[in-house]
Amino acid sequence: MHASGIHATIAGVLLGLTVPVRVRTRTPETHDEEGLAETFEHRLRPLSTGVAVPVFAFFSAGVALGGWQGVRATATDPVAIGIAVGLVAGKTIGILGTTWLLTRTTRARLDPTVGWADLAGIAVLGGIGFTVSLLVAELSFAASSPHHDHAKVAILTGSLTAAVLAAIVLRLRNRHHRRRAIHRVG
Repeated sequence: MHASGIHATIAGVLLGLTVPVRVRTRTPETHDEEGLAETFEHRLRPLSTGVAVPVFAFFSAGVALGGWQGVRATATDPVAIGIAVGLVAGKTIGILGTTWLLTRTTRARLDPTVGWADLAGIAVLGGIGFTVSLLVAELSFAASSPHHDHAKVAILTGSLTAAVLAAIVLRLRNRHHRRRAIHRVG
């Protein structure tokens, strides 16, 4: 496919469309079976999200750190600081604030099993969206601008920070929910 001139992304989409989604024969015994697509998704997700996406982000960002001096320049650049803080704090405040406003002004409600602390973990997780951020940074800053590389480093740093913080919050919430489930059963 690639040698024929079709872009690798299109070839991947076409290949993905050949994977069956549903189980071919539905019987009472196979009613709850997963289709092949779901099986692949469960098996490949750790590799995809844990390795492929971060490596893709790093290489597609084309970040030139410039040694310790470049790291220091990025850490003191107000634009870079704003981007990193915006990804971590801004997205969290935006998601939580919008959800709070909607639950107060409309008939929308949180599911009773989801608490605001759970939603906070998910809101922090919203800060990991780096692909569109990298595109916006690419369009916003000329390649000759020092903000060009600083923005990319800030996006990757903010996304990594959001991922780590979300993992901590969600793990704590998971422990909390497990303890509550054990107390209910026991």
